[in-house]
Amino acid sequence: MRNLFIPLIILVAFGYSCKNSGSRKGSASKGGSITPDIITKTNNQKWIPKTPFGMVPVSKGSFQIGQSDQDFASNGDATLKTVTVSEFFMDETEITNAEYKEFVKYVRDSVIRSLLGEKVDLMGGKASEDGIGQYAFKKFSNQGEDEELSPYEEYLKVSSIDKNADDIELKRLNWSVPIIWKESDYPDIDYAVVLESLYYQPEERYNDKKQLDYRKFIYQYKWLDRDAMKSGKDRASILKKEAVPVYPDTTAWVKDFSFAYNDPMHDEYFWHVAYNSYPVVGVTWEQATAFCNYRTRRFSSSKKKDVRFSEFRLPTEAEWEFAARGGLDNAPYPWGGPYLMEGNCFLANFKPKRGDYIEDSKTGNYIYTAKIKSFKPNGYGLYDMAGNVSEWTQTPYYSSTYSVVPSSNPYVGRSGKNPMKVVRGGSWKDVSYQLMVSSRDYEHKDTARSYIGFRCVQTIPEGSTVKSSKKGM
Repeated sequence: MRNLFIPLIILVAFGYSCKNSGSRKGSASKGGSITPDIITKTNNQKWIPKTPFGMVPVSKGSFQIGQSDQDFASNGDATLKTVTVSEFFMDETEITNAEYKEFVKYVRDSVIRSLLGEKVDLMGGKASEDGIGQYAFKKFSNQGEDEELSPYEEYLKVSSIDKNADDIELKRLNWSVPIIWKESDYPDIDYAVVLESLYYQPEERYNDKKQLDYRKFIYQYKWLDRDAMKSGKDRASILKKEAVPVYPDTTAWVKDFSFAYNDPMHDEYFWHVAYNSYPVVGVTWEQATAFCNYRTRRFSSSKKKDVRFSEFRLPTEAEWEFAARGGLDNAPYPWGGPYLMEGNCFLANFKPKRGDYIEDSKTGNYIYTAKIKSFKPNGYGLYDMAGNVSEWTQTPYYSSTYSVVPSSNPYVGRSGKNPMKVVRGGSWKDVSYQLMVSSRDYEHKDTARSYIGFRCVQTIPEGSTVKSSKKGM
């Protein structure tokens, strides 16, 4: 009987708290005392990241990934596995038309200013200062030709000789002069030559309407291929360049449904102000990834240079499912379940009956997509994690993913070898099965659909102090 008291004595001797309440300062050891001989200003400082606008924090945690109910597709997705994901910020809604239009306009204006600047360079000293010459590249921060250059500017001048200057700081775009769109106000013929080259040519115009050729507006960026790091390749090999046309494929509205009259959606959905607060669709996985890069660059330009933050990106499949569950493990839908209605109101935008896309009048009678925040958020404050539009993740699709990935932040890599990417959430055209938080779907990364959109996430560094968004779950 005496042996039964040994565990209790050990617990009392060593304490029962999960956290270490001791201090390094002045603590003793067999070899003597530990003194605080290494002191930094950052000791014991808390990092409290600021929540980006329109995002909510999703607390780290564990859950069972996979189909807990019947796997109707019989493709192995019913495999259950307990996994853990780290903390991250996530957009509370899908990226809207209005938000994506800012991206398109930025790329459009960047391309125009770049072409104008290059034209000025080709003209040498012949460019009119009150004409196209206004759009010359901003070569130095100092004003005036007679001012002395700083050592850094001298370095740039020397290092740019005989090199491709596309990425050299010497060729910064001049954003101080507005772009002139009205033909009668063009400052000179050289300006007209550049700007008119960006419109559809007469043989491609519809009803003789003059429109910009958005095929020419391409976003260029670089990214690190971290999958290649695993094979020990050098930095030059893992740094990849991308050139992505950014305009969404509005023809998806007619291509996805061959025998439906969706012409008005093709004409108006992206540009009409009535759809500004609707989720953007017709974007490929590549365009969604490019938007994340643009958002990172824009976010970084608004921060102090010494402030570090994680880049914006698409969520991994595990992050998306964890966030969609809203703190409810083993629940079939973001709101719990298994019911799709609350009273007389549907809880998401989907196809409720065969041939019937119109839901009850209280939720808006949506034939296609619904305006963001038309339905209640889940436990993390995230809207439309089921229905409305399906969402891209950054994860390549494999039917055997759950059986091979680790249990901590599972991810199979960005992998260019598999062009199929996981799509989650179900959409306005789908039946209820596709709305389940564990239902998996996929699409080719360069394919745009009228029912697929996306939202971004941003990793929260471990050790940060962030107020949880979990609401009583």
